[in-house]
Amino acid sequence: MLHPSYVELMKVVNKNSDEIGEEPVVNSRYSIVCATAKRARQIIDGQEPLIRVSKGEKPLSIAVDELYRGELQIISEDDEEQEEEA
Repeated sequence: MLHPSYVELMKVVNKNSDEIGEEPVVNSRYSIVCATAKRARQIIDGQEPLIRVSKGEKPLSIAVDELYRGELQIISEDDEEQEEEA
């Protein structure tokens, strides 16, 4: 699969917030880059991919595919801190 564009990724990530009238989760390409880079590092560190992958597929490609297929959720840093405190 050719990688989706940033616009397509942003639409996928913001899909639920658009439907219920909330503020979009992602407002910039920078957020997409940071999220996929963080997930790629997790895969490199040994976490299992959330999707079926081809042999030799690179961690960043896997992370982008996971995000595009809706297997990953991007949460704000504020939400992440609240989860850690709980």
